[in-house]
This record gives sequence, C-alpha cells and structure tokens, in this order.
Amino acid sequence: RPGTERREIDKLVAQFQLQGLQVGITNGVDCTILGLVGDTTAVDINKISTNKQVERVMRVSEPYKKANRKYHPDDTVVDIAPGVAVGGGRLLVVAGPCSVESEAQITGIAGAVKKSGALALRGGAFKPRTSPYAFQGMGYTGLELLEKARMATGLPIVTEIMNTDDVDYFAQHVDVIQVGARNMQNFELLKELGKLRKPVLIKRGMANTLQELLMSAEYVMAGGNDQVILCERGIRTFETATRNTMDLSVIPVLHQLTHLPVVVDPSHATGRWELVAPMALGATACGADGLIIEVHNDPEHALCDGPQSLRPGKFSDMMEKIRAIRPYSDHSFTTGRVVV
Repeated sequence: RPGTERREIDKLVAQFQLQGLQVGITNGVDCTILGLVGDTTAVDINKISTNKQVERVMRVSEPYKKANRKYHPDDTVVDIAPGVAVGGGRLLVVAGPCSVESEAQITGIAGAVKKSGALALRGGAFKPRTSPYAFQGMGYTGLELLEKARMATGLPIVTEIMNTDDVDYFAQHVDVIQVGARNMQNFELLKELGKLRKPVLIKRGMANTLQELLMSAEYVMAGGNDQVILCERGIRTFETATRNTMDLSVIPVLHQLTHLPVVVDPSHATGRWELVAPMALGATACGADGLIIEVHNDPEHALCDGPQSLRPGKFSDMMEKIRAIRPYSDHSFTTGRVVV
C-alpha cells in the first residue's frame, strides 16, 4: 500500500526469500511492487492478501516474469554510453555496415552516419552465414577496427557475438552485445550474457514467436542482467518478394507485453535498400525505441548484404524524414508515446 514503511517491505521480502523465491523490487510513484520469481505454485495468494501492508496480489500467468510489464510497469531505459540511451521515449538510431571490411571503410562510414544523426555504430566482426564459403567476417581484427572507429567518432559500438568463449572479450571491448537471430535460443550463450552488466540486444529468430523472444530475454535477466533490448528483424513466411516479412504490429504488441526497449532492423527485414526507409519511417511512427540501419559507402562491392545497404546520402535523407516524425533534440529523439 502507499506509504508502507521500508522495514515492513523488508519483512515481506525476507518471508518470500525463505520460501526459495527471488524478489524483485520496483519502486513506483504510488506503490512498491514485489515481483516473485521461482516456483510460486505453493504460494498462498489468500494468505498474502491478508497482510495489511499488501494492496493487491496478482499472479503472472506468462512464463516470462522479469521481462513482463506486469512485473515492471515503467519502461526500462538502457544506458549504452554517456548521453546515449534507448527506451522510455528515446529513439536510438544505430547505423553502419553489415561487416567490417577495413579501417578506412568502417571509420569513414562511422563519421558519415554520426554526421546524419546516428548515435551508435553497428558492424559485424563475426558473421553467421548460411554458406560455409561466404565471408565470415574479420573476427578479432574487425573488433579492433570497430574500436578505432569508436575512438575516431565517439560512437558506441554494437556487434554480434557467436561463441560463449568470446563473452569476456566482448564485455571489455563492446558497448552493446548483439545476439543474432540464429543464436536467439542459444541458451548457454544467453546464460553467460546474464552474468554481465552490459547491454544485450537480442534479435528475434526468423521463425520464433514473441513469447519465445521474451523467454530468451528472460534467460539473460534471470542471470541478473536487466539491460536487455529486443529487436524485430522480420520473420520467414511464404512471401518471396522481400528477404523476410516485417510485421510492424510487433512493436505495439511488445510494448504491451514488456517494459524492455524494442528496436527494429528494416535492413534485414526487407533485404532491399529501397524498402529500408519506408519501413524505418513506419517503425518510427509505430513507436519503436530504436532503428538498426545498414549503411555502406559502396554497396555494389560490399562483402556482405550489399543489396540492403543504404549509401550515406540515402541514410541522411531518411534521417531528415524521421526527424519530422520524432523531433531531434539534445542528442536523442523524443516522443510522447504513452503505453496503456
């Protein structure tokens, strides 16, 4: 109830912990929410309700608890770097090439996208490819080049991890660790990332439901890392006109289900550069918390995903249109989105 003293809250927390439950505490404006995580089948709701300090007891039926908006009503804001955050009305634009190819390429593109308003740099050093003969990325050399681009521009870097052996290295050198669509249900990797206190961006698998995406986030959060960002990048359907099928309704649906930030990758969703800007604008209007856009200075000769990459000039044009929807101010896009 409003006005409950801290010592009374601590007593309740201790009682639940004695039952083997984890207790998450969310301090709202008008109340304090205790989220019980674990085997709650033996919890007697009626008994809890008789406690004079308790206003209401609600059982969360969904299997994801920590990611659930019922558990955490307010939007989570994930801080990526000083002055750069995503969630809570901010629109984070991440841009860069699909793959790091050279120091000149990644640094040049980083400078161009920053000038147009991007707040973070994307670039793949380790690339999961369908064919074993396709370019697999530059590996650790690519990560070093990303760091050089960060030093040159100040942009925090977002890049994909593929192996649990690399977790410690990524934790020290990368600002946002991306879990790709193919690794969304690599549960051992998710458990390791749960031990960190660093932002983790999870891309929805090409044939996964939203509940499965949220359960992947739950793996990371169950380990103690609540800095999770969700990414919609299109799913596989019968349609062949685009690389994947992008469902914009995912954005408001996820905002109803979870407090975690939701970003959209229209480049992978469509696979065609001329469709990236329209879908990015649509996602922005639907209330997305961020966009991930592939930008390349020479798409025709890109080593990976050239057809879906915007040239820097096209990216700049797109950003101008986005500003008309979500005004640009003080290094962050803002909106008056209200979640009900």
